[in-house]
Amino acid sequence: MISPINIRIAEQHLAQSIPQVGSELKQMFDDIICHRHLTPHFQPIVDLQTGKIIGYESLIRGPSDSPLHPPGVLFETAIRLNRLVELEILCRDINIEFFSRLQLPGKLFLNISPKALMEPDFPRGFTKQSLNKHGLDSSRLVIELTEDFPIFDIEVVRQNLEYYRNTGFQVALDDLGTAYAGLRLWSELKPDYVKFDKYFIQSINRDPHKKYLIQSLQDIAAQVGCQTIAEGVETIEEYYTVQAIGVTYGQGYYFGRPTSSPVLSLPAEILLQQPNKLSTNYEWGTVTVSCLLKIVPTIQSGISLNEVGDLMEKYPESMSLPVVDGDVAIGILQRRQVWDILASRYGRDLFGKSPVSSLDIISTKILRTEIHTPVEQLSQTITNEGTETQDNIFIILEKGRYRGVGLLVDLLKQITEMQIRNAHYANPLTMLPGNVPIEKKLEYYLAESRAFTVCYFDLDNFKPFNDVYGYSRGDMAIRLTATVLKDGCHPQKDFIGHIGGDDFIIIFCSENWQDRCERILARFAGEILDLYDAEHRLKGGIEALDRQGNMVRYSFISLSIGATHYPGTSSISSHHEISCQAAEAKKQAKKTPGNSLFINRRSQPCSDDND
Repeated sequence: MISPINIRIAEQHLAQSIPQVGSELKQMFDDIICHRHLTPHFQPIVDLQTGKIIGYESLIRGPSDSPLHPPGVLFETAIRLNRLVELEILCRDINIEFFSRLQLPGKLFLNISPKALMEPDFPRGFTKQSLNKHGLDSSRLVIELTEDFPIFDIEVVRQNLEYYRNTGFQVALDDLGTAYAGLRLWSELKPDYVKFDKYFIQSINRDPHKKYLIQSLQDIAAQVGCQTIAEGVETIEEYYTVQAIGVTYGQGYYFGRPTSSPVLSLPAEILLQQPNKLSTNYEWGTVTVSCLLKIVPTIQSGISLNEVGDLMEKYPESMSLPVVDGDVAIGILQRRQVWDILASRYGRDLFGKSPVSSLDIISTKILRTEIHTPVEQLSQTITNEGTETQDNIFIILEKGRYRGVGLLVDLLKQITEMQIRNAHYANPLTMLPGNVPIEKKLEYYLAESRAFTVCYFDLDNFKPFNDVYGYSRGDMAIRLTATVLKDGCHPQKDFIGHIGGDDFIIIFCSENWQDRCERILARFAGEILDLYDAEHRLKGGIEALDRQGNMVRYSFISLSIGATHYPGTSSISSHHEISCQAAEAKKQAKKTPGNSLFINRRSQPCSDDND
């Protein structure tokens, strides 16, 4: 029960926040309820790893020519008229009806106000009846608790949500981190999904504070078994960042706006590839699942339980045996399940001669992976999807046919070794790949006859800046450059490396690489000024000693880019030649004062006498 004090607080809150409803508005509301003049709009919710639509959030709209068209005004009016229950019932029925009529795939995320849950006259069972009427299963509905009203009695809301769960529905907490949706609600209500508010997702690729916060919340969600949804994803960079963090699903204008006629699938060109495939920055160091392959004894599904017991005695080190018919992997049979039956009082007499396929003891929900899958991709699959692994074992296939098994402990060792190796070759200041991975990447592209553009980035006037402000602020300038360059790359098409000092390389596979370079120059020109003292910003630069010991005036740090395109059919045969041409292009770019881009129109071998 809600206490009288809480009721008075709620009434005061409403009185302050909702305007009085005139007779004309009341008549409009009556007409909406009477004639069901509401239109649902559906916005897709996307699996960030696969790009598949897993469901839609329904957003109700009033008549387009009415002041009650915006949902906020519509629901505020209902509350003021003490008719929220009527409106909630109508919205649920219409949303479910249209979701079924449009034959939308996945789950329906249905918004419900906390106030509606606290209304004593809200009819129980109505939502289930509506689903049955429109031919939808309860498992496809997610009750999404909105944050538009303070929850004065969490226990009442929790009990109502528990009722929905017992009906088969799932629960989502909307807009985590803003208004009334906080960590306490997450802890108390234990939702199946939490939605990260769009404030924390906007520009997350540029804001380390937002990135660290969402990463921390994602870690919590993984620990408690809660799925996450990033709201407000509007750019490919935001998409990539939340995908890389491990957020489960995404929602926002990048994937689709709310509409009455939503798409059933997303176009391939807007989707990122799954992370850690061979197009990622560490392609040079990727190894595949083949390095984890182990050949172990297998059994057929028709073998008797006694025979399995004899085989396990012969191979005491095997905790599990793959069940394989022909070259089809059926599943895994665990030692403890076999001996639980054979060691029981009458187990051997009753079941010893029975084929294992008839005993329901084969674990079929076992992780399967192709032999050429990068180990990083397999690791992320296990981490993000919570894939089951029986006794730390998984099945390895080749084109769908059984090849052998792998062990989780071996996967962890391999990932650790790769991380150590990658860190060894990374620049310690920016943690970007250094010379070895850059060379490996170039050699790989040349071997594949792939078209790409190499851009050499170098800072102008960096030494005097470092002399005046010290190495600490000099490091800040280097890290700023790295951030601007990383954000300027396509996260999965382009490769960025740090040669050393203030020199960087980007290997662009993006067709719009020139536009990306121009945006990099524009952003760098604005953000580098923040590292100068106000006095020097007013003067337009600094004074420092040159190499001859003379006091010289220097303008602000600028960025020079030397670019050379390789169409994939050139006579270039090694990364040494590319390095030579890149250095020459950079030298030409530095001849132009300020931020500049020089494009080398030649991609022919150069002589070794270039500096």
